[in-house]
Amino acid sequence: MRIYKILPRADWDTARAELSYAGSAVDRADGFIHFSTAAQAQETAARHFRGQPDLVVLELEADDLGEGLKWEPSRGGALFPHLYGALDPDLVRDVTEAPLDPDGVPLIGELS
Repeated sequence: MRIYKILPRADWDTARAELSYAGSAVDRADGFIHFSTAAQAQETAARHFRGQPDLVVLELEADDLGEGLKWEPSRGGALFPHLYGALDPDLVRDVTEAPLDPDGVPLIGELS
C-alpha cells in the first residue's frame, strides 16, 4: 500500500541533503511523522496545508518502512499511518508537486 507525506519543497531538499527526514515541527512535537493514505491525502492538504506554497507530496510503500510504521486512529477514528523514527529519503518512490488552487488548497492530484 502506498502512503503519502505532504511537506514544503525546502524541507524535502534538506532531507535529501542530510540523508534523513525527522519530520515537521508538528511531527516532532507529536513524536512521529504523519502520513496519509491516498484517500486521506486531499483532506489532509486542505486541513493542514492551505495557503502554503511550494509543497511536494512524497509517495512511499508502507511495507518499506518496517516496524516503525504504526496505523493509529485519528480524525473520526480513521486509521492513519505514523512513522516512529526518521525517514530515509531513499525509500521515497516518487515526488510530485502540489500547487495551490484559487482558494489556496494544495492540489494533490491522482494518487495510487
